[in-house]
Amino acid sequence: MAERRRSFQVPAQAGRGAGSGASPPRPARGDLSPTALVEALLFVAGQPVEVGELARALDLDEGGVRQHLAELEAKLAGRGLRLQWHHRRVQLVTAPEAGPVIERFLGGRGEARLSQAALETLAIIAYKQPVTRAQIEAIRGVDCGRVLAALRARELIEEVGQADGPGRPTLYGTTMRFLEHFGLRHPGELPPLSEAARGGGG
Repeated sequence: MAERRRSFQVPAQAGRGAGSGASPPRPARGDLSPTALVEALLFVAGQPVEVGELARALDLDEGGVRQHLAELEAKLAGRGLRLQWHHRRVQLVTAPEAGPVIERFLGGRGEARLSQAALETLAIIAYKQPVTRAQIEAIRGVDCGRVLAALRARELIEEVGQADGPGRPTLYGTTMRFLEHFGLRHPGELPPLSEAARGGGG
């Protein structure tokens, strides 16, 4: 598939007065609204972006950026894209409802399904995070080393710190990729634990 070239608009004044100590000119915004510019930045980023990064790029405070993100989220309702949040980072992703069509378009090159052991481990991490390997194994009753390695390889979990205590064991948490995989906008969209248990009870 041919790569689409992206054009960047540079102010005509750029380059003038070099070395004069003058402040660089603010980027030209044309007729685009700040909300449209936020959308453009998220598109070219192609990965999670800190709200502070967007604020610096647009010369706005973080509160203003969050307002424009809320406007963008409202405009994306019912469309093929959506915003996905993880802590202070946000990403533009495809809507989960479009997943089957996207997979068919890409020739069915989807990821292999997660094993039951991986799903159980992932559920523990999602609801108990941050959590150590020992805590996970105490709940599951089996060694989880290989499952944790597989989940990390698929970027569904990550190391988020170290616990206080002997040996300072690693703490695990879920990632933006986890949210994308399960069609969640943010961790708060996880179903209540009792509901999740009923759904997985079979």
